[in-house]
Amino acid sequence: MQAGSETTGSTVQECGSACVRPQFGNRFLSADDDVFQHNAWDNIQWDEEQEQAALEGVKKNSSVKLPGTEVDRLATEADKNWDRFYGIHQNRFFKDRHWLFTEFPELAPFKNTSDVPERVLPDGGTVRHVEATSAANQPRTIFEIGCGVGNTVFPILKYSHEDNLMVYASDFSQQAIDILRQNPEYDPQRCQAFVLDATAENWEVPFAENSIDIVVLIFVLSAIDPDRMQHIANQIARYLKPGGLVLLRDYGRYDLAQLRFKPGKCVKDNFYVRGDGTLVYFFTQEDLRKLFVEAGLIEEQNIVDRRLQVNRGKMIKMYRVWVQVKFRKPCAD
Repeated sequence: MQAGSETTGSTVQECGSACVRPQFGNRFLSADDDVFQHNAWDNIQWDEEQEQAALEGVKKNSSVKLPGTEVDRLATEADKNWDRFYGIHQNRFFKDRHWLFTEFPELAPFKNTSDVPERVLPDGGTVRHVEATSAANQPRTIFEIGCGVGNTVFPILKYSHEDNLMVYASDFSQQAIDILRQNPEYDPQRCQAFVLDATAENWEVPFAENSIDIVVLIFVLSAIDPDRMQHIANQIARYLKPGGLVLLRDYGRYDLAQLRFKPGKCVKDNFYVRGDGTLVYFFTQEDLRKLFVEAGLIEEQNIVDRRLQVNRGKMIKMYRVWVQVKFRKPCAD
C-alpha cells in the first residue's frame, strides 16, 4: 500500500499530505528480490486477493462471539490477568523500544552525543537527535499510559540529559509498576511511575490538567474495551497542555495477530481475548481519527504501516499491520 493511505477491504482512503510516513527502514521488496533474503520488508502493498482473504478470515473468526458471562468474568479479572502476565515474563519478554526515536522524533532527547540511535530520513540521510539548544533547559513532561516494565521510559531517560525532563509512567498492573521501579535505571527524580486504570471516570495522577507536553500510547489502547476508548481520549485531551501532542502506535485491522484468532475468541467486532485473558482491538485509521478529533485534537499524522516479516529458517511469511498517529491539542487563542 502507498504511504499515507489506508486499505480496508478493497477501499483505499487517502489521508492527505500530513500523513506522509517517516521512513522506518529502507528495505523495500521488488519483483526481483528474494523475499527470504532479509528478515523484514517495509511498506508492503497488498493485492486484492490478500485483502479478500483477510476479510474472509475476520468474518470467520468473528462468527462465534464469546458468551456474555465470559466477557463479564474477563472484565472482573482484568487486573489479575495483567499482573499474572508480568509475573510470568518479568522484564525478560520485552525489548527497549529504541525505534521510538525513529518513528517519533518528538521523543528524541536533547543531547549532544553520537550514541543516540540514528533516524533514517526519506531522502536517505540520517539525524541522530534533537540538537542541544536552550530548549534543553526548558521543562518538558512526557506521560506514558500503559508503560509496562519501562521499555519506552528507559530509552528516553538513558539518552536524555535534559535538566528539567520529567517522565510520568502509568500502568494498569501493579506488578508491572513494581518491576519498573526495581530497575536500576529508575530515577524518581526524573520519573514517577504509578498505577492507573485509564478507564476510571476520574484519574488520580501526580500532575495538573493542561500540563503534559507529550502523551505516549504504544500498543496500549488496543487492550481497552472500545466502549471506553472515547473517555480515555477525552482525558488525554484534558491533561495535555495547549500545543501538546499525542503519539500512538498500535495494532491495525487485518494484522497477522487478528487473523490467527479462532472462532469463539471474539468479544465484539475486531476485539478479541487472548489465551492469557488479555484483550486486543485492531484499529483502522478512521477509528483513531474519530476518537481524537471528537476529543478536540487536531490530526497531524495518521498512517498504516504494513510490513512483511519472514522466518528464514521455516520459510514462513508474516504480514504485520500497525497504525500510527499524532494528534495535537490546539493552542489557546
